[in-house]
Amino acid sequence: MPERPIALVTGASRGIGAAVARELSNTHDLLLGGRDTDAIQTLIDELPGAAREWPVELTDHAALADAATAIERVDVLVHCAGLVELGHIADATGDSWRRTFEVNLFAVTELTRLLLPQLRAARGHVVLVNSGAGLSAKPNWGAYAASKFALRAFADVLRAEEAANSVRVTSVFPGRTATDMQRSVREQEGGTFEADRYLRPESVAKPIISAVNATPDSHLTEIIVRPAAA
Repeated sequence: MPERPIALVTGASRGIGAAVARELSNTHDLLLGGRDTDAIQTLIDELPGAAREWPVELTDHAALADAATAIERVDVLVHCAGLVELGHIADATGDSWRRTFEVNLFAVTELTRLLLPQLRAARGHVVLVNSGAGLSAKPNWGAYAASKFALRAFADVLRAEEAANSVRVTSVFPGRTATDMQRSVREQEGGTFEADRYLRPESVAKPIISAVNATPDSHLTEIIVRPAAA
């Protein structure tokens, strides 16, 4: 039997990351990263034989380099890990901005850089789960939106630079999605979590899988997904 392609998914412990992992498990062997190790193990148990844990703190670049060195092959890299801290610019501290950028941007850029040799060898695919905030910045969303605008720029440059190596790069811009992160956002906004008005994580995962499985002559560069109830 031929070996299956390998996908690394960060932020896989829940939400969109977990949904992407479930969908990819049909065709790929998985490396799953996430801070909630119990949730990661539960997902691995759900996908017997298809997944194993990839434990590393993404913001620790030395540890990240060590963990990336151990990966001999990767065909798909899906960045789902994210952090959101809302607040007025007048109140948001430098530490909050740094935390946001460390998770939402610097961890992504560094892990991608470290795995570029493997991705080039595989003619692989990098998927960056961005946000509607990466297209339109609103009050109270300063640090998060800035990190996501920067993530979009990173994706655009990576796509252009790696085209000659046949590495595909897809940015995904979901609207509000019924995840634990969205629950935290609504608490920070002082609003109600209304899951029936939001996207399901699976509804974001399926377009991602379509991009990954696109025919060799096509390249889905950007995907925007909005809740039908919005």
